[in-house]
Amino acid sequence: MAQPPKGRKDLTVGPIGTTLLTFALPTLASNVLQSLNGSINSIWVGRFLGEGALAATSNANIIMFLMFSAVFGFGMAATILIGQSMGRRDIEAARRAFGSAIGMVVGGAVVIALLGWVFAPAILRLLATPGDAQALALVYLRVIFLGLPLSMLGVLIQMGLRGSGDSITPMWFMVLSVVIDSTMNPVLIEGLGPFPRMGIAGSATATLLAAAVSSLGLLIYLYARDLPIRLRGHELKWLIPEAALMRVIVAKGLPMGAQMLVMSTAGLTMVGLVNRLGVDTAAAYAVSQQLWTYIQMPAMAIGVAVSSMVAQNIGAGKWERVDAITRAGLLYNTIITLVVIAAIILFDRPVMSLFVGSASPAIPIARHIQLIASWTFVMFGATMVLFSTVRSNGSTIAPLVILIVTLYPIRLGIALLGQPVIGPDALWWAFPIGSAASLVLAAWFYRRGTWRSHVLVVPPDPEEGEEHAHAGGEPAGRLQPTG
Repeated sequence: MAQPPKGRKDLTVGPIGTTLLTFALPTLASNVLQSLNGSINSIWVGRFLGEGALAATSNANIIMFLMFSAVFGFGMAATILIGQSMGRRDIEAARRAFGSAIGMVVGGAVVIALLGWVFAPAILRLLATPGDAQALALVYLRVIFLGLPLSMLGVLIQMGLRGSGDSITPMWFMVLSVVIDSTMNPVLIEGLGPFPRMGIAGSATATLLAAAVSSLGLLIYLYARDLPIRLRGHELKWLIPEAALMRVIVAKGLPMGAQMLVMSTAGLTMVGLVNRLGVDTAAAYAVSQQLWTYIQMPAMAIGVAVSSMVAQNIGAGKWERVDAITRAGLLYNTIITLVVIAAIILFDRPVMSLFVGSASPAIPIARHIQLIASWTFVMFGATMVLFSTVRSNGSTIAPLVILIVTLYPIRLGIALLGQPVIGPDALWWAFPIGSAASLVLAAWFYRRGTWRSHVLVVPPDPEEGEEHAHAGGEPAGRLQPTG
């Protein structure tokens, strides 16, 4: 058997459980670092600038996730194409998918950043951001928008590397980003040394600086190591995607981007409901969200690993490994997530006091939220694993429909209609009930749905099709299960 290209790990061979865990751990470490970075920055903001500034950054970050989601689905679609192409050992197809994603997503990010800068005040008003936090949130949000294109470039390179089987390189560049961001936050907030005192804008500027250095560093590394997805010479024309390939990325990327938008808008609606309960509850919810980022990290890392492994195995025609990969993902998610939840609940008070101070009235509210809602992430993680598997063969509509149903009529419906009955607790109980409904529907679709019959391929470049017409490769029929 031919050896995989330099910088690419073959995920179609070897013991499934060990391979999955080995691939997932660096991704988990990246997620831990990213979340730790966000938590450290929140600590700096909360300690130096107060609870109003902390609530402002929480509101602004959710809006950024909404903007990020608008272009992120295309990158996810390209990652699946890269994984399947690598499974078929078709490096050219992987590069074409990667180039198209860069051209589409970074261009889209520029547009989103400009629109976000202009409409940021209206968005914050729509979100019902508390008045004393609104001006701070606007300053923070506008600086963050400036860094969106470079941030998206870095994320796409990381996604492309993971699709090709490399989860180590993204981890090291996450380390670089975290060191820069967490170090520069207090320096720019307080104006230490030769730097000016920028307040909350300093926190956003540190994040922008970290994104720029990390993204450009990844780009340099990609070419210095001649990794599989780099583009050279005539390949640079793939940054302007051909029509057929763009149709595939858009057709699969729009539903995946819409899934993130659905989650984002549901999150924004929930924040709006929480904000109406006052600054203390808004700050408590912001602290809870910080802790939830850690609880959901195993699910996100395992989901990425499952997606990359399943895509490569489908590309290689090894359907017999797909169910085993999914089962391993479900098992690892359950074990690791339960351990994280238990640890956070046991030590929640000292951790929460890092953000708002031990005497803050937000702490007892945040502890109450954690006890009710944290357990939802076991079900959330299982749902993400199932979604990762079906998306790896291009099935994106069913996960979108499931999310719409469970986040809006169910989760937000309980949060709104339950308040007259049980008060603010309706908002927190809406999380586990909605996640249970998502898991039931995702499991049904995984077992009974039509996702296995899909065919997802990179269409050939018409100008180069003749040159590669006789090249060796997997027949298209192997992309489908045989029985």
